[in-house]
Parts: sequence; structure tokens; C-alpha cells
Amino acid sequence: MSGAGAPLGRDAAWVVLETPLNSAELAAFHRDLEQLYRINPFLEFASWERSAPASFRAEVLNHSNGLRSVMTASVTRTSDRALRVDYAEGLKKSTRFEIEPTPTGSRLTITDEYGSTGAGAQDAEVDRSLHAWGVALKTYLERDRRWGWIPLYRRFMRRVWLPLKPAARRITFLILVIGLADIVLIALGLAIYWIESGP
Repeated sequence: MSGAGAPLGRDAAWVVLETPLNSAELAAFHRDLEQLYRINPFLEFASWERSAPASFRAEVLNHSNGLRSVMTASVTRTSDRALRVDYAEGLKKSTRFEIEPTPTGSRLTITDEYGSTGAGAQDAEVDRSLHAWGVALKTYLERDRRWGWIPLYRRFMRRVWLPLKPAARRITFLILVIGLADIVLIALGLAIYWIESGP
């Protein structure tokens, strides 16, 4: 990930991630905005409502700045590979998603644009989760490419995994890893016992 392609002369933060998906696959994936936002590990959603095909309303706690807010936003698709989410209120004015093809897949640039960032209370509104969002999104896409062939994997991720709170996802992941380690250790113990007690 890098800062290439930043909008010069604006109050903005951005993240750029390279993905193994081709631009058409990534464009199809990024049409599901709810999925995109829920991948952000710092956002905890109380609700998500599509009030119209090109707008949404979400109640969210942003753990990167500790603020609870209601995101009321409209969505403008500027091309097949780009869209902009405009927020009705708050310091953050918009989030842009832009896809470019690359020799090894595609590149996604996510840019948060802000209004004038003065000192004091406004600074607390700055969303500091963008880099973590990029890391989580890259990991999610890589896992989807690796494990998406498994029946019901994608349905499980969208319907069960992503709706969990970020903390619940981390705890569940740890439990699964510990459980898998236990199974491996038991299997190893049984294998050693079988070898040593064999003829």
C-alpha cells in the first residue's frame, strides 16, 4: 500500500492497495458498499439501511476516534470503475473509490476528502481508520480469492462474519486458531503413541 495518486492541494487522506483481482472482478466486489464498509476493523455498526438505490444511512461507532455518528450518504457512480460517497454532514465530505487495471491485477485507491480542518473539536472528527481499512480489505480480498471456491464460504463471510462486531471477529478468530492448535496437538500425540506402541 502507498500514498500514490493523492489528490494534491486538498484536505484528504488516502490509501492505495494492489489486489490480485482483475479490474472487472474488483469493480463487481466494490459495488456492495455495505460489505466494503463493514470490512473496516474500526467501524462498529448498529444499523445499515438502504433508503434508496443510491443512498444509505448507517449508525456507527468509529473506534479510531471514539465517535458515534449517523452516516447519511448519497452514492454517485462516476464510471464503471469509480464511485463517490458524499456525506450529508460532518467534517468528512466524501469517500472516493477508484479502480485501475495493473499487469498483475488491479489497484484500488480509497480517498477521504474533508472540509476545512481547523483545530479543536473538528480534529476529533478525523477518521484515522483508513490505513487499517486498506490492510483489512487487502487481506479480505486475498482470502476470498484463496477460499472462495469452498461452498458457502462467501455466504458465511457476508451473512455471518462481517455483521459481527470487530471485537467479536477478533475473539472468534482466536478461538478458532486455539481450537485448531488443540486438534493438531491431539493428532500429533495420537500419532506418537501409535508409533511408539506399534510392533
